[in-house]
Amino acid sequence: MAQNKNALIRYKTIDKCLQNYHRQWTLEHLIEACSDALYEYEGRDINVSKRTVQLDIQMMRSDKLGYNAPIEVYNKKYYRYANEEYSITDIPLTENDMNVLSETVEMLKQFKDFSLFSELGGIIQRLEDKVYTEKTHQSSIIHLDKNEELKGLEHLDTLYQAVLKKIVLKITYRSFTARQASEFVFHPFILKEFNNRWFLVGKPNTKNKQSIVTLALDRIIDIDFDTTIPYLKENFNGDTYYKNTIGVTVLNEEQLQEVILRIDKNNAPYVLTKPFHHSQEVVEKLKDGSTIIKLYVHLNFELERLILGFGSTIEVIQPRQLRKRIRKNIEKAHLFYKQN
Repeated sequence: MAQNKNALIRYKTIDKCLQNYHRQWTLEHLIEACSDALYEYEGRDINVSKRTVQLDIQMMRSDKLGYNAPIEVYNKKYYRYANEEYSITDIPLTENDMNVLSETVEMLKQFKDFSLFSELGGIIQRLEDKVYTEKTHQSSIIHLDKNEELKGLEHLDTLYQAVLKKIVLKITYRSFTARQASEFVFHPFILKEFNNRWFLVGKPNTKNKQSIVTLALDRIIDIDFDTTIPYLKENFNGDTYYKNTIGVTVLNEEQLQEVILRIDKNNAPYVLTKPFHHSQEVVEKLKDGSTIIKLYVHLNFELERLILGFGSTIEVIQPRQLRKRIRKNIEKAHLFYKQN
């Protein structure tokens, strides 16, 4: 790993530490945190000296990198940011940064129609929006749906590195239905996001051949690495695994069925322009303006919640078991509103 990359990891680590006002950070604590971070990224022990971290703090305080970090020492021992809201990740863009970003956006826009860049999605527009807001000091044009209070996001980077480097984990986890937390060894395969929630997909380390397990990040209490256990060599493919699933709940073959739905004329355009699933097909357009569509998916909780979200504007025609479950949910909801 290049020395400049090591330095960036140390800056980021020190920044993360000093944002945590619930702990007092000595120079020794910062050295230990930097050493742990470099070991996590590099996979080997790297000696971080006292002098190195002192120079890092000096560099962060200066304007050489544009940080001008307000790092102060109190009680002649502990380090912290004088401004609790400060972070090196939130520093404003310089005029030179703005010019570079503007040129980059214009360059990327030239390639937007090439299939090679099709996965860029809205990145170009988001970059353009960033340039606009920094230049004009106006509120953002693009507003992304996000939940800053969502639990578990602090685990994302650790889990990403574990998946990337194929490291076995020791996880302390408590599901919504469990009375107390349990600890188990876990082989992480992929991270999955659905409906603004994150999940870790993999297999527990058991003697019995167990199916894939999905863990919600907001139910994870603690994570540790276990390098003594060899990582499972499985060619897991997330696209294949979730091919017939809406959401994250993958069921057995019996629950994989053809689903036929009728959407009224007012909501049909929304479902046609934003399909429920890639298997969605139009079966028929009726005289009253409604549309019949079919899907080939698992009959899971996420599908039910999606259908119920459309209320009276959607009807399940087939299969019978799904129609029956939706009807029971609607009848139960009706009882809530039947009372005064």
